[in-house]
Amino acid sequence: MPSPWKAWRYAIATLAMTGALTTTPAQAVEFDLPQLGSATSGVNPSEEYRLGRTWLRQFRAHAPLWQDPLSQDYVDTLIARLLPDSGIQRNQLLVTLVDSRVLNAFAVPGGVVGINAGLFAFAKDEAALASVLAHELGHLSLRHYARQKARAEETQLPTMAAMLAGMLIAAGGGGDAGIAAAMGSQAAFFQDQLAYSRRYEQEADRQGLQVMREAGYDPQAMVDMFRAMQRQAALQGGNPPEFLLTHPLTESRISDIQARAMGMGAGSLRDTGPQYDMVRARALLLIHQDAPTQAVTLLNQSAPSPAAKRYLAALIRARQGDLAGALSALDALAREWPDLPLIPTSAAELALDAGQHGEALSRSQHVLRLMPDYFPARMIEAEAQLQQDPNAAFGTLRDLSEQRPEAPQVFNLLSEAAGRSDREAWSHLARAEYLQLTGHITQAIRQLDIAEDVAKQASDIGITGRIEERREAFEAYREELKDFQ
Repeated sequence: MPSPWKAWRYAIATLAMTGALTTTPAQAVEFDLPQLGSATSGVNPSEEYRLGRTWLRQFRAHAPLWQDPLSQDYVDTLIARLLPDSGIQRNQLLVTLVDSRVLNAFAVPGGVVGINAGLFAFAKDEAALASVLAHELGHLSLRHYARQKARAEETQLPTMAAMLAGMLIAAGGGGDAGIAAAMGSQAAFFQDQLAYSRRYEQEADRQGLQVMREAGYDPQAMVDMFRAMQRQAALQGGNPPEFLLTHPLTESRISDIQARAMGMGAGSLRDTGPQYDMVRARALLLIHQDAPTQAVTLLNQSAPSPAAKRYLAALIRARQGDLAGALSALDALAREWPDLPLIPTSAAELALDAGQHGEALSRSQHVLRLMPDYFPARMIEAEAQLQQDPNAAFGTLRDLSEQRPEAPQVFNLLSEAAGRSDREAWSHLARAEYLQLTGHITQAIRQLDIAEDVAKQASDIGITGRIEERREAFEAYREELKDFQ
C-alpha cells in the first residue's frame, strides 16, 4: 500500500495534469455537484489533515507571512461564518495570511487556506472577499485532491520537493525568484501546471455560491469578482492575476455562475459595517508602506465607509509621529462603533509600536474586560507585559499557546517571555515549537536537546516529560519531511 506521502504526491501531480485542460463556451458541459463526502480515496481525511499541516510548515519556511493578529482574527471570523454550510468543521481549518501584493488565495488538502494581502487590495467589499473564500472552501469540502488519487497512482512523477516547489511558488506568487531558486529546477513546471480542472472549478463555484447565500452574502458578488479578475487579466495581457493561473477562468464558467446566482437570489443579506474596509486599509498600508498616500487613494476608489477613511488616516498619523492625534481619532471612532474591538485594539497596537507599553497594556486590558477571548488584544497585552512584567507575559502566552498551538508568533513571544522570567528550559522548548511550526525541524530538535539538558540539570521532572512527548512528535514529523527532500 502506498504511503500517505506518495498518495499526496500522486494526487497533486494529477491535479496539475487535469489543470492543463481548457474550454471554450461551445465546449461547456453541465456537471452535477457530487454529494459531500462521496469522494473515495486511499487518503483519508485524517491523513489529509496531517499532510496539510506539514505542507504549511514548509510554506512558512519560504513565504513572507503577514503577521497581523487584527487582520487574522477578521479573516478567521469571516471564514467561521462561511463554514456551517461548507461541510467543513472549524477545527479542521487553518488560515495563513501572506505578505504579498499578488492577487491570490489558495486551499491545500487537509484544511489549509492562504490569503495574500493583494486579495484585500483587489476585493472592493466583504462580499467580494467572501466569494473567493467560499470558492476555496468548495475545493476543500468536495475533496478535489482526494478524488484524483486512483488515476494519479498510474502516473510517473518527479520528486515531492519539485511538487512542493511548484505549490509554494503558485501560492506565494510566481514572481518570487527567491522561492524559485530555493526550491529547484522543476519548480516553474509545477507552477504552470497546478491548476484545477474545469469540472472542479465549476463544482467549487456552485458549492461556493450556496455557501455565500446561506452566510448572508449576495451570490452575485462572485460573478462581479470574477468579472473584475477577467478585466484585470485582459489589462495585464500575458501576466494575469496569480489566482487565475491555478483557477482557470472561462466565459462559460462565468456564465454558469451568473445563471445560478440569478436563480438562487440574494436571500437575507447581512450588514457588514465598516470592518472590512478597515482591514482592507491595513492591507493597503502594508502593501504601500513606503507610500501611504497611495493606500489612501486606492481605498477611496472603492467608496469606503467614512469610518474606514478616518481609521486609515489615524494609522498614517501615528506613522508620521502624531501618536496623540491618532489615539484621539481612534477613541472617537470607538465611541461611534462600540461593537468593533478592532478599533480600540488598533489604538493599543499604535501605543505598543511607539514604545508606550503602559498605555498599550491599559488599552488592551480594557478591551479584554469586554471581550476576554479577543486574540489581537491578548497578543498586545502579552507584548506589553513582556516589557514590564515577564512573569505575567509568560502566563498569558502559556494560555495562548494552549489555545493556538499552530500560531508561530505566540511561541516566539513565549520563548522570549520564558527567557526573561528565568525559565530557561521553557524558553528552549517554546523556541523549538516556533522552529517546527516554521519548517525548521532540525534546528527545532536541537532546541529540544538543549531544553532537556537544562531541565535535567534543574531536576525539573515536569517539563522533562513534556520535552520527551514533543521529541516523539518532532521525530515523526522529521520522517514525514523526508519525502520533501
